[in-house]
Amino acid sequence: MPVKSNARETTQAARHATPTEDPEPMRSRRPPIGPFLLAALAAVAGLIGTYLFFVRTTTGQFIDESALVEATELYGTAVKASLRFLDFLPAISAALGAGALGYAAIVRRRWAASLTALAAAGAANLATQVLKNDVFTRPYRGIETFTENSLPSGHTTLAASAAAAIFLVSSPRWRPFVAFAGATYAVGTGIATLVNQWHRPADIVAAFLVVAVFMAPAAWVVLITGRSWNAWEGFGSHPGSSRLWVALPTLAGLGAAAVAVVALVRIAPLPGQEASTTNYFWAGCAFVAISGYLVSVAASWLVSAAARRT
Repeated sequence: MPVKSNARETTQAARHATPTEDPEPMRSRRPPIGPFLLAALAAVAGLIGTYLFFVRTTTGQFIDESALVEATELYGTAVKASLRFLDFLPAISAALGAGALGYAAIVRRRWAASLTALAAAGAANLATQVLKNDVFTRPYRGIETFTENSLPSGHTTLAASAAAAIFLVSSPRWRPFVAFAGATYAVGTGIATLVNQWHRPADIVAAFLVVAVFMAPAAWVVLITGRSWNAWEGFGSHPGSSRLWVALPTLAGLGAAAVAVVALVRIAPLPGQEASTTNYFWAGCAFVAISGYLVSVAASWLVSAAARRT
């Protein structure tokens, strides 16, 4: 009998000593906050650099203002269409964001993610207004322009923050597609404000960076509070997570970079060069596209790498 008792105790001890069946290492349960804070700090640095060069220097003001002035070359149907789009932009962005967050919270039970995304979007829009009206100033540098500061763009911040909020509450397998679609929406909004002469290119880029500052830490909060649903099988495992949605914005950014190079070469101070007609405008549009798609690709890779693998 004592032998049986010892055997039973040994069996029970071995059962308790059996390691957990969870194949995920304990260290990978919570994504590190470091990369998200680094992304936010990089966005802050980009925002400050954009302001200091394009608003505080004569060269920056001249480039930025030239793009705005040359937008008059596109007056006509395009302007009328973009005017209608911008008139409805606040309602469109609010409806898209509210619909996505409401669906995620009520149907998918992602309350923490929805509230986090909503708070980050609200903070980004509030920060834009504070920076534009109370922090940033536009000194006179000899360039004939509007004296009031317009950096960052409020319309672009609204569109980009709505797209980013939808990105955060989306399932991991759909995030690459949502990132591309949201970036296209935000870039289109920014270029429309430039065509309408509402904002300069730097105003639009600054808006993207303001949104990134708040959405980067918000993404980390979403991941750690929703580990159960933030799981996927990696790129290529679903149509929404196809590598195509990372390749397309990358190619769009490279194409925009090529446009910027051609436009800048044409306006370079070389002998025999003609005065610019629309080259500053196209360079400004390229600057907007590069920034918007670069932020979306970075967000897609950062969040996807931190999401739990199944």
